[in-house]
Amino acid sequence: MPIFDYEDTEALGKIIAVDTAIVVVRVDELERLKRVQVNRLVAIQSSKAGQHLVGVVSRITRKALDAIPGTEEVEAAEVIELPENNLVRISLIGTLIAKLGLAENVFRRTLETVPEIDANCFALEGKRLTDFMQVISNVTGDGPQLELGKYTLDENATAFLNGNKLFQRHAIVVGSTGSGKSYTTARMLDQVAALNQANAILFDIHGEYKTLCGPEFRHLRVAGPGDLGSGVALDQGVLYLPYWLLGYEAMVSLFVDRSDQNAPNQAMVMSNSITDAKRQFLQDGGHAEVLANFTVDSPVPFPIKSVLDRLKALDSERVPGSGKDGTKAGDFNGKLSRLVARFEAKQSDRRLGFLFQPHVECMTMEWLPKLAHLLTGSRGIQADKNGGIKIIDFSEVPSDILPLMVSLIARLIFNITQWTPVEARHPVALFCDEAHLYIPERAGRDGVDDISVGIFERIAKEGRKYGMGLVVISQRPSEVNRTVLSQCNNVIAMRLTNGDDQSVIRRLLPDSLGGFGDLLPVLDVGEALVVGDASLLPTRVRVGEPRFKPNSATVEFWDRWAGDVPKAEIERAVLSWRRQSTR
Repeated sequence: MPIFDYEDTEALGKIIAVDTAIVVVRVDELERLKRVQVNRLVAIQSSKAGQHLVGVVSRITRKALDAIPGTEEVEAAEVIELPENNLVRISLIGTLIAKLGLAENVFRRTLETVPEIDANCFALEGKRLTDFMQVISNVTGDGPQLELGKYTLDENATAFLNGNKLFQRHAIVVGSTGSGKSYTTARMLDQVAALNQANAILFDIHGEYKTLCGPEFRHLRVAGPGDLGSGVALDQGVLYLPYWLLGYEAMVSLFVDRSDQNAPNQAMVMSNSITDAKRQFLQDGGHAEVLANFTVDSPVPFPIKSVLDRLKALDSERVPGSGKDGTKAGDFNGKLSRLVARFEAKQSDRRLGFLFQPHVECMTMEWLPKLAHLLTGSRGIQADKNGGIKIIDFSEVPSDILPLMVSLIARLIFNITQWTPVEARHPVALFCDEAHLYIPERAGRDGVDDISVGIFERIAKEGRKYGMGLVVISQRPSEVNRTVLSQCNNVIAMRLTNGDDQSVIRRLLPDSLGGFGDLLPVLDVGEALVVGDASLLPTRVRVGEPRFKPNSATVEFWDRWAGDVPKAEIERAVLSWRRQSTR
């Protein structure tokens, strides 16, 4: 049964102007004009029988026409009501087809026709609005349902997203601090976690998602200084990221000072030394198959001490020559001093222990498949049949190398999926919380940011064909790399108050929906604008409550200040600072 069964007498007004996807409606009755609000939905008669065009109100204008000629001579006692020019500007967004084959009430985000002049326009409200929102919510024909919350237009209608299109075509979740961004992320993870073969990874930069618990979630944390020498490792949820996982460019950015005039020599010598060390490891272990084809970027363990010893030897090397002692300085004598110093400093830094002082199990060929299985394997293939959602806590990673470490895991996952046979690939989604910290728009001086951005750009451009989806989460979209954002075809935007951030989101909206961007600074907490391939209709959604709320560590200033009992653990804080650990 058609849900748009309007009578002509219910018309809001008539079309007086048509410009592609923009139409203007004249409303003659003031009471009907009062029922219209900006960003509300309307239905318009189509030139095709059984179809209605659906639009969003973008502007409402009420003004009196110019004075009628001759009225200046009318006596003041006479009251003349001047006609009004009440106009409603509407952006067309799709078509509702009453019957399509065996299906009834099918909504399409296309304009198969344009309305004719004098076509009737109807306000979409009441039961018709409820029925229409339920049509929009029905995404079972295109893929599994992801229940985000309720529509602001109709709180009785559930807002579903198409799970396939959300992750295939990447998504961005943005919002100012306190707008509900983490809340929304937790809600999405809830929905994913309920699936039998769920497979997603969340980069938890501040440790605020520790509250997500249950068999669906597996918590990992990058090893901190307190974990070194403790014996805890991957089986206990402690993650080491040994240096040999780094690619050549990452190693160069970490150790070589590009401003040094000897930087090219240092990079070349380091590359040769690492290659030789990997070759020696493979030879000693009898890994002939890998030995035949490995490169400097191949993830092969090697002892970093052997590389450092070789660098020291070359830096002080003397070769036969015409000197007093019959020798002369070697080609690299004195040119590697800064490189050696950086090696030694980073190797001894306990904050980087997860990188340069890894657990003994990390120095074997068998460790990487174990790690890859844990990170890229779905819930069903894990040993305990749990942990489809992997939450990696980076809170103890120093900020200066955070981009390198996050991108290291992203690159590892990408390479694993890339080298997996097509028929055996299982899709995985990366939830990139605080993305502006490691996918920045402006790179730093040391090249670390460039490497991280390059990896995520590649995932954004090519990830879909390998079964990788990105969910970029940030409170500052203007500081996130634009290339990555341009590949995100789904936008979940919470309240944004900064003008630059609003501009970024407006550029991601379709031209016909540019007016939606005006709502960004006035959205309520927990309310979002949802636009993209995963949603049949761009609209406002009140995000549903997740099972587990993230710990955003929001402190109630006024309540604490007004309390009778002071709270302070300053001595403990100082001790944690000195120990570089809160445990």
